[in-house]
Amino acid sequence: MTNFPNNFLWGASTSSAQVEGGFDCDGRGLSIWDTKKLNPGTCSFHYASDFYHHYKEDIAMMAEMGFKAYRMSISWSRIMPTGEGDINLEGIRFYKNVFKECKKYGIEPIVTIFHFDLPLALQENYGGWSNRKLIDLYVEYCRVLFENYKDDIKYWLTFNEQNALIYFGALDMIGGGVSTRSMNEIYNDGHRQIVAQAKAIKLCHEISPNAKIGPAPNITTSYPASCNPKDQIAAYNMDDLRNNWYLDPLVFGEYPKSVDRYFELNDVKLDIHEGDMEVMKECKPDFIAFNCYGNDTTEHLDYYKLDLNELKNADNRNMSYLAKLMEKPGVGKVIHNEYMTKAEIDGHYYDPSCIRVTARRLTDRYHLPLIVTENGYGRDDILESDGTIHDQYRIEHLRETIKEIKLGIEEGAMLFGYCPWSAIDLVSTREGITKRYGFIYVDRDEDDEKAKISEMKRYRKDSFHWYKKVIETNGEYLE
Repeated sequence: MTNFPNNFLWGASTSSAQVEGGFDCDGRGLSIWDTKKLNPGTCSFHYASDFYHHYKEDIAMMAEMGFKAYRMSISWSRIMPTGEGDINLEGIRFYKNVFKECKKYGIEPIVTIFHFDLPLALQENYGGWSNRKLIDLYVEYCRVLFENYKDDIKYWLTFNEQNALIYFGALDMIGGGVSTRSMNEIYNDGHRQIVAQAKAIKLCHEISPNAKIGPAPNITTSYPASCNPKDQIAAYNMDDLRNNWYLDPLVFGEYPKSVDRYFELNDVKLDIHEGDMEVMKECKPDFIAFNCYGNDTTEHLDYYKLDLNELKNADNRNMSYLAKLMEKPGVGKVIHNEYMTKAEIDGHYYDPSCIRVTARRLTDRYHLPLIVTENGYGRDDILESDGTIHDQYRIEHLRETIKEIKLGIEEGAMLFGYCPWSAIDLVSTREGITKRYGFIYVDRDEDDEKAKISEMKRYRKDSFHWYKKVIETNGEYLE
């Protein structure tokens, strides 16, 4: 049996908005996440897990686990407070110090350039990605990063989960409620974001030729719901709409053709400018990073006019809400798969084969190295009186997934790293700090006023010690 490669990058992930805190420290500007509408009972992102003041402690604990890599992101607002113009030297210095701390322990930083947290000024002054000016502003931001960190960073990620903004964003903008913008407007945002990424990839190769750069969408595989050919075709077309639309143009220089019919049905016409497709053809990603929490099972769905009114007052934390986001009339809808694994500990359903299947599909389609930059299981952990956190449910989820990843590599999947979500507890998109993913517990609750003065003490969960053994044995220990 094939083992994990000797240089396999074991690690974990976070994002700036969800972990850093320090929203008003040392010249940082506001991002759209600082003014984001919150679900009742959840905290803001202002203080998060206070990585900004705890980064040395946190990275030391990652090193204790044996991390080979730490996938993180840079806050655009910390580097350029208004998203353009003046550079905040304190922000440059902060990330320099983070990278230095990682390198001290032999941890490779894998750095996401943009992880949803657009500078607020760019949203207010230009309307965000609805304005083509964002392409040039994003590329200039990238230039600042590449020039300042060309001696520090080997792996860059252009854009986190772009399809979460577009495919899901056609209804709901990252948990902010049902969008009033048309699908045409939102998919054109997506096109502009892809052009921006293509230009950034080209620029990175020019400024930092020894670095590697690639996109980081949320990629799954669509299983057909049955042997009905309609379901098989629906699964193919859903893969194109949900997954391939965000990778094909960066790798092949063109969009998948099956999406044309969906666009026609929904009055989507891409505003392609002269040079857009050319820059996509010129850009050459070095690898593909992908986030994968489980694959979708797709059933054919005839076209009808989608009515969003039923979602306007719905709770976006409910699975029924999320399923509605994935309903694409004329293509398919996502349904429950009875063959998913049911966890012994708490009864939740999950797909341990998700990365194995998806990595093989991506390998066959793109022939590029792959790294998993998110995968995991979030729930409300309990801090015991003796400082322990018994998260066997997380261990079970990760153990079965890693077993399947190992088989996928044996079958030819070109995986070179695994960075589950998340290294430490952080503020989740919809559920606040209560929904925890980390190997490291952060002692805070949903109360921002308390968080402002909280010590935010760190505790090692059972999964911390388990993952340490997995890394020590290069994936052999999976008990």
